[in-house]
Amino acid sequence: METTAWNGSEKSPTTFYLTGIPSPPTHLFLPIFFLFLLLYLLILVGNTLILVAVVAEPSLHKPVFFFLINLSALDILFTTTTVPKMLSLFLFGDRLLSFPACFLQMYLFHSFSCSEAFILVVMAYDRYVAIYRPLHHPVHMTPQTNAVLAASAWLTALLLPIPAVVQTSKMAYNNIAYIYHCFCDHLALVQASCSDTTPQTLMGFCIAMVVSFLPLLLVLLSYAHALASVFCIKSQEGHSKAFSTCSSHLLVVGTYYSSIAVAYVAYRADLPLDFHIMGTVVYAILTPVLNPLIYTLRNKDVKAAIIKMTYPRR
Repeated sequence: METTAWNGSEKSPTTFYLTGIPSPPTHLFLPIFFLFLLLYLLILVGNTLILVAVVAEPSLHKPVFFFLINLSALDILFTTTTVPKMLSLFLFGDRLLSFPACFLQMYLFHSFSCSEAFILVVMAYDRYVAIYRPLHHPVHMTPQTNAVLAASAWLTALLLPIPAVVQTSKMAYNNIAYIYHCFCDHLALVQASCSDTTPQTLMGFCIAMVVSFLPLLLVLLSYAHALASVFCIKSQEGHSKAFSTCSSHLLVVGTYYSSIAVAYVAYRADLPLDFHIMGTVVYAILTPVLNPLIYTLRNKDVKAAIIKMTYPRR
């Protein structure tokens, strides 16, 4: 086969071919399709309800809920980059992606993933200020400051994956490039190349460290300071209020990094290819499904706003 690299002037590979999940027989594709469709609908409905409720309810116009609607928007965008193509793959056997479409999917998937990590850091900082300096919270977390923090998280995440995308697009690929995955993940694209994969694997690892472990470290530092402040509060009521302020966000952070851990272990462990693929699929779907449940079930204000919106008084 002819081997080419995309540089804007040479002929690109004809198609990328997604193998999906190799082992399941074709008669299981329909149940898998319905499972993914159900999860995707839960993500869309749950996060849209939060978005509409927070925007429509004046009592929720606070920094914590402003960052929450950023998180909900990210969850919708994050899953929409991959799940519709997976649904098409399992229902219609649609496995082909053009060169630009595949790299666009890769870029958006990793950009929105980075944005989510940074928004979680900003939310942790907001909770730290709310606990450590509650009287100064309205002064520190003004609407302008919140907008700058959110915009910085989005912009940084949109820029970070660009070097990896550009360098990976310059690698050599066969006219038919087989991607052993359900979507165009960076590592799967690197492994589909005919070039030396070492530099790109190293770059991907470095970017993963920046967008995963650095935000996690910042979140842990924020909560370490917040917890130190909590222990200085003498009243039991103060303890309970402070912990309830953090509990939902901590659950979201735990879910997000647990899904990353599942994906990492599935990739590093000596397991069949199916487990490697499903590890990343869990990462792509688990957190966006659970986030709305966590915030609606554990946050009485959000729950009340959704109930009010769904069942308005006549």
